[in-house]
Amino acid sequence: MIDYRNFNEDFSLAGKTAVITGAASGIGYEIAKMYARKGADVVSFDMHEAKDLGDYVKEQGRGYLAYVGNITKTEDIDACIAQTVEKFGKLDILVNCAGIGVVESVLEHDEDLWDKTIAVNLTGTVRFGRAAAKVMKENGGGKIINMGSQAGIVALDGHLTYGSCKAAVIYATKQFAMELAQYNINVNAISPTIILTPMGEENWNNEKGVEFKKKIPARRFGYPEEVAACAVFLASDAASLINGANLVIDGGFTIC
Repeated sequence: MIDYRNFNEDFSLAGKTAVITGAASGIGYEIAKMYARKGADVVSFDMHEAKDLGDYVKEQGRGYLAYVGNITKTEDIDACIAQTVEKFGKLDILVNCAGIGVVESVLEHDEDLWDKTIAVNLTGTVRFGRAAAKVMKENGGGKIINMGSQAGIVALDGHLTYGSCKAAVIYATKQFAMELAQYNINVNAISPTIILTPMGEENWNNEKGVEFKKKIPARRFGYPEEVAACAVFLASDAASLINGANLVIDGGFTIC
């Protein structure tokens, strides 16, 4: 019988194996590094390999595997999970962080851009989650963490495509959580505000960003390490009773 009360209060991930999509840059990259610092073996799934991530993970004394693939291709998802199990013997954590961000209004809607964004941000998340859940069920449990957005909670100007798919990710998280809880699989989402990754800095370190921050009670944007810290908590044994939640880290933007 699992003892849910005596969890590691340091939120250790020691002995865990985690697949992180979109790990080559941005939020996924920082999650991968923090997971390694917390003791997890790391599998990076991305369109390209971060050239220094493998060295960093190994410096922490953890195992590393990079799978270069396309999240819109089921065969790449299946192959990544198969290689993970072959190398590490199991899969404990999946972080669905791969995504693309677009800004377009209702009247400027582009059908091809819609299809591509839905394929990556929503369909890829759902398919990777389903594939991972099958392995986790056989292993006796696991944690799945999906990346939502404040744009999936409230309407934002120019966010028709992005907000629609992130709202769907938040719903899918609840559906997964409801059906998979019986297998000791926890499924939760994280919904950040604007995060100052290199791309975030480029797009929001301007007058537009100054004006947007005035709408946030905390009067600032977030940092990728703050998202990573939330991902560590949700992946840890301390979060075993949290299921189907959407952890919003937006400085209070969506409460206004």
